[in-house]
Amino acid sequence: MDLKFDCLSAEDIECRIAMVKQNGLSLLLYKDARCDMRLLDKTVGPMNWQRKHEFKDGRLYCSVGIWDDDKKQWIWKEDVGTESNTEKEKGQASDSFKRACFNWGIGRELYTAPFIWISSQKASIKQNGQRYACYDKFIVSKMDVEDGVISDLVITKEGGGGVVYRMRPDEAQQGCADIAEGSPQGISDKQLKRLFAIAGERGVAKNQLDKTCMTFFGKEHLKDMTKPEYDKLVSVVEKAPKTGGKA
Repeated sequence: MDLKFDCLSAEDIECRIAMVKQNGLSLLLYKDARCDMRLLDKTVGPMNWQRKHEFKDGRLYCSVGIWDDDKKQWIWKEDVGTESNTEKEKGQASDSFKRACFNWGIGRELYTAPFIWISSQKASIKQNGQRYACYDKFIVSKMDVEDGVISDLVITKEGGGGVVYRMRPDEAQQGCADIAEGSPQGISDKQLKRLFAIAGERGVAKNQLDKTCMTFFGKEHLKDMTKPEYDKLVSVVEKAPKTGGKA
């Protein structure tokens, strides 16, 4: 069974606010369960896939089965969901289904999404006691995927707010140019510790650094960055506000 699911398009992606600070907010990209159903229908046919849910140790799992005509049997892949902020069981069911579809390869390009930071100049941030909140809605207006990696991304604010985030492919191209010009490969342990320290102060997790490194420079490991690439990544992370926490 050779399956190849279409890459997600901008219309398939939704934005969720992950963190709000006084001077800006970060966004996460996610797919809707209806997107998974559409791609399953299109790729294997509506009669050739099925899903089932079951509780294990109090947690809701979803298994997605696809019919393998060569083996004449159903092939299953499963994952567990997390609760939503609204309807507990419905949220778990939807999340476990989407995660199981990730295991089949649907939407894996989202794992390559860069760290998305929107400054307070482009968002309406309000203080609520000691916390900050933002009720703006954001839309992915453009997303390009090359070889399973997000290569371009544009996010706008709903209601005519204009572009609030634009991924810069020219920066990735410059990173490649640096390599072509013979820039030394690899960064030192001291530089890596500095990067982690800067990221930790801003609540940026290592997996977010890895995704940004892969997206901009095509490097699977942070240690493989050149010095110009390292400087560029540091400048991106430093734009996020300090949280005092650790990644």
